[in-house]
Amino acid sequence: MKKRTLNDALIEAFESDLQNEEKSDNTIGKYMRDVRHFAEFLHGRTVDKTLTLEYKEELGRNYAPASANSMIASLNSFLRFAKWHDCCVKQFKVQKKTYCSEDTEISKSEYIALVNAAEDKRNERLSLLIQTICGTGIRVSEVSYITVEAVQKGEATVSCKGKTRKVFIVSALRKKLLNYVKKHGIKHGIVFITKNGKPMDRSNIWREMKTLCKTTGILPDKVFPHNLRHLFARTFYRIEKDIAKLAEILGHSNINTTRIYIISTGAEHRRRMESMRLII
Repeated sequence: MKKRTLNDALIEAFESDLQNEEKSDNTIGKYMRDVRHFAEFLHGRTVDKTLTLEYKEELGRNYAPASANSMIASLNSFLRFAKWHDCCVKQFKVQKKTYCSEDTEISKSEYIALVNAAEDKRNERLSLLIQTICGTGIRVSEVSYITVEAVQKGEATVSCKGKTRKVFIVSALRKKLLNYVKKHGIKHGIVFITKNGKPMDRSNIWREMKTLCKTTGILPDKVFPHNLRHLFARTFYRIEKDIAKLAEILGHSNINTTRIYIISTGAEHRRRMESMRLII
């Protein structure tokens, strides 16, 4: 059997393959980090099933099951690329959650508090940015698709992860955004830009949102852009009860991903159980 050596050339070839498959930059970056983490574990040893099983055990000891499974998925993708299929390992079995913790998901009242706090700080851009993400359900990486032209049209054409979809901008948000670009002299292109005219990125948005935690009293672990997308998903599903439509709006290929977004909080779960009135 040919010696199975994980080297830089093979990792670079894997990266090129991911790029050819038109994976997103974030996805490619994660795969690369995970594969290099496995390479560090190997420390020059030849790849075989015994070592990949040992690596799985190490992940189980040092990471939460969901994180470990994510790293195993990256590893298996690489092993299949290298045609070392017999070295692939199974993910850890994880019981699906029936509800999420109130300590991790942001509520509508907390979302409103964030918007108000941004306005109190006279940060109109941040206030509108929070409303745009929560009001459309877009990913933070898709904020650059909210352009003056898209606002004028009332919809943005978003391309992400090899898929293209329409994102509608509701009339109330559209009106606010039109006033904002007019006020700040933004005649075309991306709406949410820095003072230097560059598009706001994930780190800009994350950092500005975190500054609102002290004044609102909201747990910092709750305050990040992706949680606004979750709130959009839960709110839409409560009204429409159409998970397939929601998956389409969010740009999900797998409906099981959408299911994670709409898990109710423990408090909601408790209220539903109380309403059953099965205790005599």
